[in-house]
Amino acid sequence: MKRAASIIFKSFILILLGIAIGLMLADNEHRGFPFSANNKISKVLQLVHRNYVDSVNVDSIEGVTVNNLLQNLDPHSLYLPPQQAQSINERLDGGFNGIGIEYQILRDTLIITQIYPGGPAQQAGITTGGRVIDVNSKKFSGTHLTQSSVNKIFKGKKDSQIALSILNPVNRSIKVYHVKRGHVDLSSLDASYLATPSTGYIKISKFAATTDADFRVALKRLKRKGMQRLVLDLRGNGGGYLNSATELASEFLDKGKLIVYTRGVHEPRADYFATDSGLFKNGKLAVLIDEYSASASEILAGALQDLDRAVIVGRRSFGKGLVQQQFAFGDGSAVNLTVARYYTPSGRSIQKSYKGGIESYRNELADRVQKGELFSEQNYLIDSAFKKATAYHTRGGRKVFSGGGIMPDLFVPADTTGNTMLVQELNNQQLFNAFVIDKMQGVLNDFGSDDVFLKNYKVSDSQFDDFIQYASKTLKEMDSNEIRVSRDSIKLLLKAFAAHYKWGDTAYFQVLNSNDPALKKAIAVIN
Repeated sequence: MKRAASIIFKSFILILLGIAIGLMLADNEHRGFPFSANNKISKVLQLVHRNYVDSVNVDSIEGVTVNNLLQNLDPHSLYLPPQQAQSINERLDGGFNGIGIEYQILRDTLIITQIYPGGPAQQAGITTGGRVIDVNSKKFSGTHLTQSSVNKIFKGKKDSQIALSILNPVNRSIKVYHVKRGHVDLSSLDASYLATPSTGYIKISKFAATTDADFRVALKRLKRKGMQRLVLDLRGNGGGYLNSATELASEFLDKGKLIVYTRGVHEPRADYFATDSGLFKNGKLAVLIDEYSASASEILAGALQDLDRAVIVGRRSFGKGLVQQQFAFGDGSAVNLTVARYYTPSGRSIQKSYKGGIESYRNELADRVQKGELFSEQNYLIDSAFKKATAYHTRGGRKVFSGGGIMPDLFVPADTTGNTMLVQELNNQQLFNAFVIDKMQGVLNDFGSDDVFLKNYKVSDSQFDDFIQYASKTLKEMDSNEIRVSRDSIKLLLKAFAAHYKWGDTAYFQVLNSNDPALKKAIAVIN
């Protein structure tokens, strides 16, 4: 019966989708969405709601139908349910209303792993390591906690209060903290530090409303410490706001330089130029990208490459050159609709093809792996999307290509030596963080600062063995060969997670970057 109901449900969605697409294409006289189509779709949904044989969630059907329609246009036009739309907007707007903590759920207990500086939790005196036992005098620990249920409780209206009963893991005492929810800032910067005495490193995770302001604060601090050259890390950065990318580009370019332009059937060409407020227009610059650098990351990398302002290091970027505009509905849901394409200063589009359909588009990165593009520069140049691409030229006359992401100036293959399935599973199960919480508190207390820890601490063989034994309680079957091959990677990650727990994101990336071939190559080329 369930399978039959599922088939009926899917068939109904396809019928609605067919109606929607058919009505859109049928009326050639209308340049926009025909009003008659809108009325007919609404009428069908009303008929289902009032007359269908079984109970149906019409809102759910409507959302799926709209999303399927949009996905038939291009891979980046999509429907966002209310919770997803809120989450995305909070992330890009640079904050949310809550208490300002990071946490891990371990043995059905929430353990506080980070406190946001200046946030409500810090102001209330809460520190890392505590276990939240009760919330508002009601049992909290051991109630089948999930990330969704935790966020629903901890987030709330500004100035509303929440009472947390927190167990101190050292003296086993419980203290009640009364926290007034407030605005919690979310920085766009993952890390900023001096990689060498004169070379700064800044990693940006997204292009949000606060990205340029966050960058300027970090850059000024590094300059005071003696920074003359900069490595900007955009690896894994999936993009964000177009304006944030152009603001950041202005930090490196002379006033009036074209950064990017956009154009669509219903959107006339719009040019974005550098302003005169840049803080790093002359120092040597390298930009790190990879196959997960997309959209706004590609706008920035493409502009700096076209204008010969930076050397681009890494692997070919994702290839997203479409601009989305969000249209919100009254229930909190929204549509992200592609309204234009963007072009780098030389005139190239970096959008990869989606003619093969949504599944082919989603599998494109896996195809790169299969073809060996991520591991061999020869495969990268011969068997890539640029094989038949149109050539453009940078301001200095170098060839660059369109139609499939940004090709770096210096290729660095992906390092998969220790990135085994075992390491991925240990990370997915959050066992690195769990081990730090359960077994490394005493070790961390022996170090007075992150500098001392980073320079002097090494994960011993006995500690590695302890971790494997600890992890085996969760992962019942671990391949001995994978354990051997992954030893160095596991040791590095243990140190990185320990540094993150005690000192935050920058210390975490300092550990991970200590043996990073792409960063080493970037530093070498600008020195």
